[in-house]
Amino acid sequence: MSDTVIRIDNLSKKYIIGHQKQERYTALRDVITNQIKSLGSFINPNAKTENPAFEEFWALKDISFEIKQGDRVGIIGRNGAGKSTLLKILSRITEPTKGRINIKGRVASLLEVGTGFHGELTGRENIFLNGAILGMSKSEIKRKFDEIVDFSEVEKFLDTPVKRYSSGMYVRLAFAVAAHLEPEILIVDEVLAVGDSAFQQKCLGKMEEVGQEGRTVLFVSHNMATVKQLCNRGFLLYEGNLIFQGDPYETIFQYMQKITQKISYSQKIYSHIKGNGKAEIEKITINNFKNSDIVLSIFEKLKISIEYKINQSVDELNFFVLIYNLEDGEVYTSLFQRDSLSNIKPSSNQGKISVEFINPLMPGKYTISAGIFDKNKNFVDWVEFAESFYVESAFINGNKYDQRLGKISIQGTWYAE
Repeated sequence: MSDTVIRIDNLSKKYIIGHQKQERYTALRDVITNQIKSLGSFINPNAKTENPAFEEFWALKDISFEIKQGDRVGIIGRNGAGKSTLLKILSRITEPTKGRINIKGRVASLLEVGTGFHGELTGRENIFLNGAILGMSKSEIKRKFDEIVDFSEVEKFLDTPVKRYSSGMYVRLAFAVAAHLEPEILIVDEVLAVGDSAFQQKCLGKMEEVGQEGRTVLFVSHNMATVKQLCNRGFLLYEGNLIFQGDPYETIFQYMQKITQKISYSQKIYSHIKGNGKAEIEKITINNFKNSDIVLSIFEKLKISIEYKINQSVDELNFFVLIYNLEDGEVYTSLFQRDSLSNIKPSSNQGKISVEFINPLMPGKYTISAGIFDKNKNFVDWVEFAESFYVESAFINGNKYDQRLGKISIQGTWYAE
């Protein structure tokens, strides 16, 4: 008997995207024109008609793979790569456009806050509702009930309608239900980022336990360290295509290489994740370098400059920078403007902010992401993997420092007492 629990053959998903017109209203002539166009296409199906108001978007393109029982699969890729779409199809939330899906076993999903919960029902009632949806009997749910409540840490609010729960409480209960009601397949999106760090670690431990019990876990995350900790297989999605599958370490390496391949230094195009759009990062430079070969030494002074523009009136801006290692995809260090206790109060439509520090990074290749929050901690803009640079070994007193260990390099002051 085959131990394959998920088999996907040539899976594709198409969405029709509507583009909002600039006009504030639709005139009668527009309605008549559209009706005539529709009639013309009906009379002559081969006639080419353009409809700029709609566009086809293929979120997934001819994806095929197999997942074995007990696999813990980490699915990674940039925003818009198709990760969440794939999980929604596997969870039967949305239908594929074409392709075949074979799933063997009960599936429990946690894709976003509140998935599968009824807001008017209490936490207690939602536990029994979710169990029933999974096909469990009332006695089976009762057997797991105390364990679910204990794990979720919401016993005090168990008889409160979940619509009054905070996002953290919602996630704790939803994950506890999904993980404990004995599904053969557990599907989790990065919704766990809502919880606190202690609860996240508890969830990761539970997912690891689920895998060791022979059940299957599919996990989407941007946290590469988590993928390495939890998963024994990795899938890399890129622009709707499954471009790599294999060992999670190799998958992460391929991902980090892929995201830096598209950097064009003659005409750089940043990958933005938009927030409220009040401001936008336009350019990031390292030590004022203007070419692609940015090479620094350990202990060298490093300056990161962010140029930005203001799109809407905003009182204050707070900037931050994350530095990733391109070998393993992990964040090695981060810098936050708030540490200096000063906020930027824009006085014009353009601005520039810089941060300087002694480079603590060990030799290797790195990439930078940067973001902005406003004074109310609302997300404004985020530029992902904008600039890359190398760190090489330093020469100090004529000797090359090539025997250092660890992920960061600290130069202390030594003296005898």
